[in-house]
Amino acid sequence: MEALRRMPAADRESLAQAILTVADNETPLDIDPEHLPAVLEGLAQIERGAYVEGEPEDLVAAAFRRRVP
Repeated sequence: MEALRRMPAADRESLAQAILTVADNETPLDIDPEHLPAVLEGLAQIERGAYVEGEPEDLVAAAFRRRVP
């Protein structure tokens, strides 16, 4: 999560959109090879159950507001 916090806002937005797309069982977006290590680390954290609790709600709300139908 620390790596995610250091990412520029536009990169975090792209990652959030990709996650939402996959969650909706739509065709996933292409992941920029430059971002692949961060995506794989995030997936590894999920596998380990390393969820972040207390994440600022405004970040989550912003991701849902930007969601493209």
